[in-house]
Amino acid sequence: MSQSYRLGEREFRSRLIIGTGKYESFEQNRAALDASGAEMITVAVRRVDLSRRDEGALLDHIPPEQFAILPNTAGCYSVEEAVTTARMARELLDTPLLKLEVIGDERTLFPDVPATLEAARILVDEDFVVLPYVTDDPVACMRLEEIGCAAVMPLAAPIGSGLGIRNPANIRIILESVSCPVIVDAGVGTASDAAVAMELGCTAVLMNTGIAGAKEPVKMARAMRLAVEAGRLAYEAGRMPRRLYAQASSPLEGLIDVS
Repeated sequence: MSQSYRLGEREFRSRLIIGTGKYESFEQNRAALDASGAEMITVAVRRVDLSRRDEGALLDHIPPEQFAILPNTAGCYSVEEAVTTARMARELLDTPLLKLEVIGDERTLFPDVPATLEAARILVDEDFVVLPYVTDDPVACMRLEEIGCAAVMPLAAPIGSGLGIRNPANIRIILESVSCPVIVDAGVGTASDAAVAMELGCTAVLMNTGIAGAKEPVKMARAMRLAVEAGRLAYEAGRMPRRLYAQASSPLEGLIDVS
């Protein structure tokens, strides 16, 4: 694929980011990570004991020296919870990277956009590299970029649904409305979903259940890697125009007269 992209001071070539939830074991998670080619992996600070560094702990299998750890504030339902969790993550992992999640509804796990904006302002002022999980709302994404977020992470569909990109038109508008990286987050269920996100022009794709929930997670991780690479190449190549009617693949001029 083409050039890398930046988040804060870090540079990444892989355009696939994976998670650490729902795997059968840390060993399976690491095998999927290796198959995916991802350089960054997200960890829920409130669900994983990041203070453990002994044999058998998550960070023993996925060492921060080898991979960029992206802590996230999953499970936070208020600005105060999210900000406190972010500060704890930076202290434990010594990284400014942060996936900001402030959930507004327990049933759908949709983000609370006003609370996300407020938390983002606080954390950007504290020099976090903020990657906010947000609805596929172009205006919300524009406001987050104005605040100083390093990227925006619009959902493709509800978390864990595997429904794929439900509203590609909104993703297109977001891509036209912001200049920061756009990373599709949530809803990717299979390789074709990842390819569509990349063909639209997204910078990267973040997924967890799409890999961890597959019958064979390691195989799916490799499929997602190939889909992201193919989708990005297709975007860079530029697809042919869509046409209503057929058009001959070969030119009609100069045909041999067989009459």
